[in-house]
Amino acid sequence: MYDLLVVGAGPYGLSIASHAAAAGLNLRVFGRPMASWRDNMPRGMFLKSEPWASNLSDPAGRWQLDAYCAEQGLTARHAEPIPVEAFAAYGLWFARHAVPAVDERTVTRVASRTGGFSAVTEDGEMLHARAVALAVGVMPFVEVPPALRDLHPALVTHSSHHSDLDRFRGKDVTVIGGGQAALETAALLAEQGTRVRVLARAERLQWNDVPPPWERPWWQSVRSPHSGLGPGWRNWFYSERPGLFRHLSEPTRARIAATALGPAGAWWVRDRVEGAVELLPGHKVTAARAMPGGVRLDTMSREGALRTLETEHVIAATGFRPRCDRLGLLSTELRGALTALPDGSPAVGRDFESSHPGLFLAGLVTASGFGPAMRFVHGATFTASTLVRGVRRRLRTTPMGGTVPVPGGSSRSESPSPVRR
Repeated sequence: MYDLLVVGAGPYGLSIASHAAAAGLNLRVFGRPMASWRDNMPRGMFLKSEPWASNLSDPAGRWQLDAYCAEQGLTARHAEPIPVEAFAAYGLWFARHAVPAVDERTVTRVASRTGGFSAVTEDGEMLHARAVALAVGVMPFVEVPPALRDLHPALVTHSSHHSDLDRFRGKDVTVIGGGQAALETAALLAEQGTRVRVLARAERLQWNDVPPPWERPWWQSVRSPHSGLGPGWRNWFYSERPGLFRHLSEPTRARIAATALGPAGAWWVRDRVEGAVELLPGHKVTAARAMPGGVRLDTMSREGALRTLETEHVIAATGFRPRCDRLGLLSTELRGALTALPDGSPAVGRDFESSHPGLFLAGLVTASGFGPAMRFVHGATFTASTLVRGVRRRLRTTPMGGTVPVPGGSSRSESPSPVRR
């Protein structure tokens, strides 16, 4: 029986695995490394986060993005966005150096059992572990507006379902949403010759400002410090103190998780959108139906004005909604045992442990507990160290056959997985 199974091999899963291996836990890591970054983002996109705020986490801090860029002859400078392809390659490099060998099979089911958990892989192998860390990213939580859900995928897709936009060359596409995914997707479509419009519910589109220089007068830094989520004290609190964020009242946490750092485009994509893309802010889709050659959308403005438009394809860049009932790889019994917050996301304790002992959660699904940082790569550092500490605490308090690692010792019933250097 393993001490820990890590399910998911994105930034959070890989970071957790690195910390768990360093702590001497006997673990297995499952998932295709950086899969969503490699498969679910079109070529030409850039990372919105600053390079220095986009590190995966290992305990010694040896395998950071700037080290990878230096090795590859790339730049990782403040206010210079990193291509998504480069970030995905960095994640693979991190996995090779800082993480035990990753099993690229998909885990299809996790269930509770006496003494821990059972997990079944896509080819039917069953494994047992005393603790499980789910780091499944955002893909299980894709959100599409109700008016579009019944249309065929040939007509409506989510923005996360595209690694290549070439199929839309010369066509008419409507992108729904007002955030970075919507605006950057629209820019890429326009640049390849697609006729594209953006339809957003917000009365006007929001754009992030160019970040202030890294080096600046001390009084400017005091007034608006840099943080992993952008400048300003509020962002600094969300970014650097997620442990304190957890102590806010539940209604306050829920409100912040739902509204902080709302939809906005990066400063470097603005000129690629304005003047090149038809923008329709202040509109929402009220109905959609298939028609010969595409989709007919009925929309309503904030003033109540009705409009109908026809398009060949709709891309819903409408984000993700982390809910317990969307954790489909959990058995029905285990999923039903999770305590849910009013927004439907699972409640987590101080160490990212769910209400079911031994089941730990990471990433977007914990944003209502630990704040907006959990929606970004930057949150992986706090999560990895805190979660692994919680796993060790759980293993100490519920021993199930054989000794387990404790602070200052490394006894266990099985040998740890090797970490390649």
